[in-house]
Amino acid sequence: QAAETPQNTTSAVDLGPAVALSCRECGERFPLGPVFACESCFGPLEVAYELPSGDVEELRRAIEAGPKNIWRYAPLLPVPADVASHPSTNPGLTQLVKADRLAKELGVTGGLYVKDDSGNPTHSFKDRVVAIAVEAAR
Repeated sequence: QAAETPQNTTSAVDLGPAVALSCRECGERFPLGPVFACESCFGPLEVAYELPSGDVEELRRAIEAGPKNIWRYAPLLPVPADVASHPSTNPGLTQLVKADRLAKELGVTGGLYVKDDSGNPTHSFKDRVVAIAVEAAR
């Protein structure tokens, strides 16, 4: 007898403004859960959000007043609010470095900056995504 596929139970968990998974190729939407590619076209999926209603300026002020790491964006992240208020990792807000020579080589005017993620715990931009996944799994 074939094993049953577990049903998506993610909807019972508060994931903030995350509401669905959306295919970047064809736009098909799927419930939040362990779906890794579009079932119709095998395109990549990304999280679709419905931003909190209310005063955008109030949200902006709350983010600016938040901690100097990724968790300042907690109201917008797909993790339960109680988890985001007590994170075990603190990546993010790494410095921007002006890249004058690269700008000149690429013909960019007006300044070019690159993100220096070597200040993250594992020296990688991936720390942001992993931190959110770890906290959501707790």
